[in-house]
Amino acid sequence: MITIPRHPMSRRTVLRGVGATIALPLLEAMTPWRALAAEKTKPPIRLAWVYVPNGIQMKHWTPAKEGGDYELPDLLAPLKDFREDFSVLSGLAALQGGHDGGNHAPAMAAFLTGTQPRRDVRCGVSADQIAASKIGQLTRLPSLEIGSKRIGGASCDGFPCVVSSTLSWPSPTQPLPLEPSPRAVFDRLFGTGQADRKKATARRSILDTVQGEAASLSTRVSSDDRHKLDEYLTAVRDVERRVGRTEELPAPNPPQGAARPGDGIPAEFAPHVRLMGDMMVLAFQADVTRVCTFIFEPEGSGRSYPEIGVKGGHHNLSHHGGRVETVEQIMKIERHHVTQFAYLLGKLKAVKEGDGNLLDNCMIAYGSGLGDGDRHDHKDLPILLAGKGGGSLKPARHVRYPTNTPITNLWLSLLERAGATTKTLGDSTGPLKGLD
Repeated sequence: MITIPRHPMSRRTVLRGVGATIALPLLEAMTPWRALAAEKTKPPIRLAWVYVPNGIQMKHWTPAKEGGDYELPDLLAPLKDFREDFSVLSGLAALQGGHDGGNHAPAMAAFLTGTQPRRDVRCGVSADQIAASKIGQLTRLPSLEIGSKRIGGASCDGFPCVVSSTLSWPSPTQPLPLEPSPRAVFDRLFGTGQADRKKATARRSILDTVQGEAASLSTRVSSDDRHKLDEYLTAVRDVERRVGRTEELPAPNPPQGAARPGDGIPAEFAPHVRLMGDMMVLAFQADVTRVCTFIFEPEGSGRSYPEIGVKGGHHNLSHHGGRVETVEQIMKIERHHVTQFAYLLGKLKAVKEGDGNLLDNCMIAYGSGLGDGDRHDHKDLPILLAGKGGGSLKPARHVRYPTNTPITNLWLSLLERAGATTKTLGDSTGPLKGLD
């Protein structure tokens, strides 16, 4: 039974402790009683982009049939439990020709901007930052930029390395760096930003500092809200515990020639991106932000994956030249990435929200700015679109678009559904049809 509050709690209500605040998930108690009595409040729409580098083995990615009755290709097999939650979109393309040299750097920078980057670090405004500028004022953070690695250096693929490792551009001359540290992201979501926060809390859990307010709030909300609040705070506690555990573990002995990872960052790929993904889920669940970019690895990444039996670097393996044994190695990496995306979808789907779950109220694009990495192909990109966008998307299909359809047309459509409509974006020609 729904309890209808006549004096609703503010949507911006937070739990406050010593040096910390915790945003709350959407509760019934935050809904004006007249609106709730008329119809159940619709949860907000969240937008996210998950990027993987170096292209994909497209013949092992693209379904043979269009529509809903298609067989999952080998590379998408890890997503079998989420078949009803995503669509495969084929035929979409990034910039065609006219690249200012290089291939990987333009692939990354053009993915959300639809603009050819320049070597003097100029590009275009990215889709996520258009969303942040239009709906970011509704949340504590306009957007969140996370990933596994921040690249520095003078040259990557002939461009400043910031170009090949940046998706988010608030302006044509301002690349927005990602944050790879789980602790830093957690503090940004739930800390006050005070320099002495650690001293103030004396290494206590953030939840310990707000437990009094949490207990008081539980007595003033419905049983459904109490359950939702308990579920959310448990998730916060779990992420906090895992971040702390990462920092307490001794540093691993790296193989010869490998750089030691930064403090507090898991050495292996999967534990790191899963922890970062969990915090994206928390950010969406608490409505701290509705816009996120998540870079699994920067474009041109040479990371190796010995934990799955791949010792060669990703970038070198992507130039396989058709060699069967090399293709098998690169496919292990690509399947490993898809497996982490499946984990993220599972976490989103496990969060109840409204009449459905958090994933239902998301629009999450997964893909790369390169199609065939061996050819540096910028057309027929590997793109998945997960979530239902609050009912505005119809997933569980393979949709093929005409060759060289700008991927920015897809971004225009997603922005429109998220309440961040814009007329043009880079090389766009109009909103993409056939998504609903």
